[in-house]
This record gives sequence, structure tokens and C-alpha cells, in this order.
Amino acid sequence: MPLKVKNAEYVKSVFNVADLPKNRLPEIAFAGRSNVGKSSVLNKLANIKNLAKISSTPGKTRQINFFLINRNLYFVDLPGYGYAKVSKSIKESWGRLVEEYLKKSQNLKGVVLLIDARHEPFEADLQLTEWLDFYQREKLVVLTKIDKLSRSALLINVKNTSKILNLNSDSLVLFSAKTGEGKEKILNWISGLLEGDGGRVSVLPPKAGSG
Repeated sequence: MPLKVKNAEYVKSVFNVADLPKNRLPEIAFAGRSNVGKSSVLNKLANIKNLAKISSTPGKTRQINFFLINRNLYFVDLPGYGYAKVSKSIKESWGRLVEEYLKKSQNLKGVVLLIDARHEPFEADLQLTEWLDFYQREKLVVLTKIDKLSRSALLINVKNTSKILNLNSDSLVLFSAKTGEGKEKILNWISGLLEGDGGRVSVLPPKAGSG
């Protein structure tokens, strides 16, 4: 049964893994190149238009952003990678931050890897999949912006992407922020991970004054 998002809120931004939340709620991370549509995916999944702000400047996000979902789960927005106009030192610091998170987070249950359907995976996408495999993290590959391609061109890119990433093409999720296609499949996958975690349903106490 798909995860049903009843409420969502921004909690904090983290620049160092030492500052990760300490409440041990499960985390689902979202990763992808700059301008892949990550904010649009998060907003669609959470049913909130501006939960994750959509920046007009690719590569602007340099921190890990945490969003509390249903008060018992975090959606984790990882910094976008691969933007050419960002300095080498900043790129390296992003890489270290993301790798440290993937390596050290004890609450990370899975990573949604977003790839622009209009392009084949880039070297950075391949590197991230290697990290995920090395650290034995569950992953779901989602192709975004599918409405910007004809269906025939999309099918060709699906085939090429699955071959490059060594995945079964049926395991790729096609997503459109415009129509919502793929949303239920992503939420289903998240539900499966949480159920595989023994159905843990720890919930943070309500905020003061929330009733």
C-alpha cells in the first residue's frame, strides 16, 4: 500500500554529518544532478507546492535538507551534483558530505536516484550508484521530466539507461511532476522499505500548541 503523506514540514539543513537528526526516525534520501527536478519530485510526493523550494540557480543547494513526513519519517534532500559553474573545491566538499552521509547514517533506508529522462546517465550518476552498491544501500532509479520527450524517444532512453546502470528496464520508474505519473510507484517503494524495517512507526510528539 502506498505511503500516504498527511503532513510534511521542513526541519533543518545539515552541513556536517555530525549534525544529523538524533531521533532515529527512518530516512529516505533523494539524489540527482543539479536541475534534475528533485524539488519538484519532493513537492509532488508531499502534496505541498513549496515544501522544497525550486531554485532558479542550479547547484545552489550545498547542504542536506531534512523534511519531516507524517512526524515519523524524513525525506532527505541531498545536494545536487554535476553543475559545471560550481568551483572544484565546492564540488569536492559536496561529494564528501554526500558520501559521509551514505556511509554513516544509521537511519537511511533507501535512496531515490533521479535522472533526467532526456539524457543518459552521466559519470556522476554512475559514481553515485557505485557508492550506493558499495555501502549496500537500497536504491530506486527514477527518470524525471518524461513529459518533455515523445514516448518513442523515452522508451529508447529507458533502454539505454537501464543498460548503462545494469538494471532491468522494468525496475525504472518514469516520473512526471506535471501529471503525477510515477508518484504512487515511488511511495509504494518507500512503504515496502519501511515494512521491511519491521513496520517501525515511532512518531515524534506533536509540537506545543498543535492541539
